[in-house]
Amino acid sequence: MRVSYETIIVEKDGPLTTITLNRPDRLNAMPPQMADEIGAAFYDLGDARAVLITGSGKGFCSGADLAARGERSALDNKGGSHRALQNHYNPAINLVLRASVPVVCAVNGPAAGIGCSLALAGDFVLAGKSAYFLQAFVNIGLVPDGGSTWLLARSIGRARANRMMMLGERIGAEQAEDWGLIYKAVEDEALMDEARALARKLADGPTLALGTMKRNIATALDCSLNEVLLAEAEGQQRAGASADATEGGMAFLEKRKPEFKGL
Repeated sequence: MRVSYETIIVEKDGPLTTITLNRPDRLNAMPPQMADEIGAAFYDLGDARAVLITGSGKGFCSGADLAARGERSALDNKGGSHRALQNHYNPAINLVLRASVPVVCAVNGPAAGIGCSLALAGDFVLAGKSAYFLQAFVNIGLVPDGGSTWLLARSIGRARANRMMMLGERIGAEQAEDWGLIYKAVEDEALMDEARALARKLADGPTLALGTMKRNIATALDCSLNEVLLAEAEGQQRAGASADATEGGMAFLEKRKPEFKGL
């Protein structure tokens, strides 16, 4: 099914799908419509084997768009913010986190609020050195949302999560890499080339095995050792039955580079 988008650009290049947030005049601030369109794009991945998410212009995403129709009322009306999160933002973030293929996020400027959540939902986050990550909710008497509490606490620990959320400190790309918040900080001009190269590498990899690794890592964050051991064994059974596993074994024996097909 082909979907028409107004706030994002979706480009499919072979096994790689690129999603570009496209409201550069607002630093790609995210209204509910954009969240819905991101969700629709993930529903419509088809045979994509990796996804790259970035922002147009000078920012990745500056947060929820407080001036967008429906979003201001979401803040002003009792229960409105809960509905906006449950009906729009949370489903989109959940689809990114649970995608069956690797997701690379190229952060090209501010990633604030829900934009920070979206960026950190990626499996690999690269950021230009001028980019930063921000949870400024405390400044307006609100709390981080969109999964940020879960993502931050698990990636950088309680003390640093407190620092970002309770003090509202801006964390630059290089500090984010040092903390383990993101995969890599790169020169601004090299960001998209490096992000595309990584996304391409993942798209050319053993898709079933990579998707299983994603699920097992998610299981490891929330479950017991025995549950993880079971998930690994079941995942290994599925991966071992794939054509890519057969190709990988043959390539090893023949001392050549494997050619994975995602099957």
